[in-house]
Amino acid sequence: MVEGLFKDKEALPLLLAAVCRAAMEQEVSRHVGAAPHERTASRVGRRNGYKPRTLKTRAGEVELSVPQVRGCEPYHPSLFGRWQRSERALLVACAEMYFQGVSTRNVREVLEAMCDGDVSATTVSQVARELDEKVGQFRTRRLDEHEYPYVKVDARYEKVRVDGRVVSQAVLVTIGYTEQGRREVLDFRLGNSESERTWAEVFVDLKSRGLKGVRLLVSDAHAGIVAAARRHLQGVAWQRCRVHFMRELARKVSYKRAKELMAEARAVFAGDSRRECLLRAEGMALRWDPSNAGVSRLLREGLEDCLAVLDFPEDHRRRLASTNELENLMKRLKKRTRVVGVFPSRSSCERLIGSQLMEVHEQWVTEPMARFNMELATVAGVPLG
Repeated sequence: MVEGLFKDKEALPLLLAAVCRAAMEQEVSRHVGAAPHERTASRVGRRNGYKPRTLKTRAGEVELSVPQVRGCEPYHPSLFGRWQRSERALLVACAEMYFQGVSTRNVREVLEAMCDGDVSATTVSQVARELDEKVGQFRTRRLDEHEYPYVKVDARYEKVRVDGRVVSQAVLVTIGYTEQGRREVLDFRLGNSESERTWAEVFVDLKSRGLKGVRLLVSDAHAGIVAAARRHLQGVAWQRCRVHFMRELARKVSYKRAKELMAEARAVFAGDSRRECLLRAEGMALRWDPSNAGVSRLLREGLEDCLAVLDFPEDHRRRLASTNELENLMKRLKKRTRVVGVFPSRSSCERLIGSQLMEVHEQWVTEPMARFNMELATVAGVPLG
């Protein structure tokens, strides 16, 4: 009998409809806090009829009646949530390009894969409104529940259509660690560049939202970051990303000598104390003086900024010495944004990046505690206020 049911093309949609109907009834009961006609102390709303809705499946279209509620938050059946937030944002970005006539073959392929080739302007508008509200709440949330001793910042660029022209926009991202060692995405935004003014807006906004307890800022040596941090994060130590520093060193020599240079630089950072690292760096600079003054100059002028992490607990240093973790996050963002290529608007870019960062943030805050514990009382030379 069951085999015959699944062979019947008309019966299968009816079976799916029954299953979906039962699932929605259970969901809406949990949503309002009571079964039909039930009175409970935990009830937060009541049913308010049904609304017809068509669900497209591989078995064909299934006609459903979606329960409606009143007196509480609207009910959205989980079975209609076909995409994660980041995928929904990607859909909106692609669809906007499609509707504006700037679609590429890749964009059409993405739309077809995600929507079976059927996406309306109304659907796009509805999804966009929903995402914008959630992303906006996430980006402006208060941060005063925890202290964030360690903060990392970085930026990357995306192509965005602004006033009919395609321009490069900086995507500025900030992550932090709570006093318990848990990672969080603290802020993201688009800017015209990585200027001091743009980064100043980031730091001022973070402080206005309650950011406190910062002991160490980790970033590359971009002049805008450094200048803004000196002005708005006074008293916070700055750790220059060692990986960026090593890359800058490598660019000063030929490919043939890069391996030799990197081995010497790693030996410099292997010192147990600031004094030992600086002594090793001076010895290295003297060896490179005759053949490459640029290497020597960078060692003498920039290496000390890479040693701020030595004032913090030894088991924290490896993760705080560079922005590698944040760079990996940026690569994850790029995998999504690459599909779009040129964003049709700034809001579209912010929507996709914000949705992706929200998902990363939720993964981080639900994962087991970080692999190191924040014992701030052991931090040498840093007031604990």
